[in-house]
Amino acid sequence: MRETSGRRRPLRRALVAVLGALSLAATAATAATPAGASAPTPPSGWSQVFVDDFNGTAGTGVNTNNWQYATGTGYPGGAANWGTGEIETMTSSTNNVSLDGNGNLRITPRRDAAGNWTSGRIETRRTDFQPPSGGKLRIESRIQLPNVTGTAARGYWPAFWALGSPYRGNYWNWPSVGELDIMENANGLNTVHATMHCGTSPGGPCNETSGIGSSTTCQGTTCQAGFHTYAMEWDRSTSVEEIRFYLDGRNYHTVRANQVDATTWANATNHGYFVILNVAMGGGFVDAFGGGPDGNTVPGHSMVVDYVQVLQSSGGGTTPPPTGNRDAYGTVQAESFDQQSGTLTESTTDSGGGQNIGALANGDWALYKGVNFGSTAAKQFSARVASGAASGVSGLVEVRLDSRTSTPIGSFAVGNTGGWQSWRTVPANISDVTGTHDVYLTFTSGQPADFVNVNWFTFGR
Repeated sequence: MRETSGRRRPLRRALVAVLGALSLAATAATAATPAGASAPTPPSGWSQVFVDDFNGTAGTGVNTNNWQYATGTGYPGGAANWGTGEIETMTSSTNNVSLDGNGNLRITPRRDAAGNWTSGRIETRRTDFQPPSGGKLRIESRIQLPNVTGTAARGYWPAFWALGSPYRGNYWNWPSVGELDIMENANGLNTVHATMHCGTSPGGPCNETSGIGSSTTCQGTTCQAGFHTYAMEWDRSTSVEEIRFYLDGRNYHTVRANQVDATTWANATNHGYFVILNVAMGGGFVDAFGGGPDGNTVPGHSMVVDYVQVLQSSGGGTTPPPTGNRDAYGTVQAESFDQQSGTLTESTTDSGGGQNIGALANGDWALYKGVNFGSTAAKQFSARVASGAASGVSGLVEVRLDSRTSTPIGSFAVGNTGGWQSWRTVPANISDVTGTHDVYLTFTSGQPADFVNVNWFTFGR
């Protein structure tokens, strides 16, 4: 929830996410699950240490045994406007924060006749959420973002996030104490962001005030039109401690301890966290995506929260995602990767809109799990690509199966197409493929510079 700068082409290589890990897919609800569903039963190896299903009478407030309201325009003695430049006043009024009687929490921004905004921000009373030694912690929530888009959504900033416990009562030790943004959204766009904040600001080892972040899009229904599950897994069972971020069970961003110095990591992680739900209006984050609220902004659209739960595992406890869930002959959106290295996602001007993956250079890759080719062999591959690479810079888009070091089954070369958003569809022949495979797109070049963007790909017989 801290201010972040927009992502622009000159900084293409600055926002590099790292290798993700397998998700707890068994706990990830889909957008098709009805609102008011209970929190999923923890899978084997996991225990539930906190849950709120937001059951209760319509028009009542939250359970204050679980939550406390953060009200006003900042913490007592802390930075003004919550330190982010947002313009609303947070209240404990049921006009802004209430149960809907159907098992959901609604946080609703309002604007009065004088143009003043109010909204809601709730925080868990507990501040001790952290993984056990050698174990894991998972914080997840099923949320429908405010169902408003376009100019009517200007300034909306819904978020589901966590702050390091030393922040409570101090309010001046950010970002060193750590912040984990599990879901942030700006201006009604179908894009959600996950970020870890740490270190010092501005700059420092965690690139503040931007932090170490990545973004992705909601599939099936947009983030605004349906419920999606947002989660963070903090894993101390791996050889290098890591924090993974998920959308609907798909790991799209991972931060590892060895990305920063040991002191920075320790300062951000050697304590518990508390969980926050809020909808801000305005601030540096939305400014980076088109600006804050204005006369066209429509108040009264709620962030709807089905449940929040926190799980712990002493180790293990990770369930692989289902296989065979992608159709090789449909359009596979490039930003729907399961894991990746070296890419970023960004809005595309290509037909159909959405996002593409970019900053693709030698050694980068993206993984798409469970691509089903069926029993009749696929023989062709094509991808929608664009390039603004300098003269003499080009490379290969390669397809590999089941391992990113396996021999490519096909590839095509691409150089400058006229610009980073100048799109063309390029075909290639591939070796015959049947059955279900994990598909890797790998990018190989004789130069270190970025050479291609990818919007989507597909296979043919």
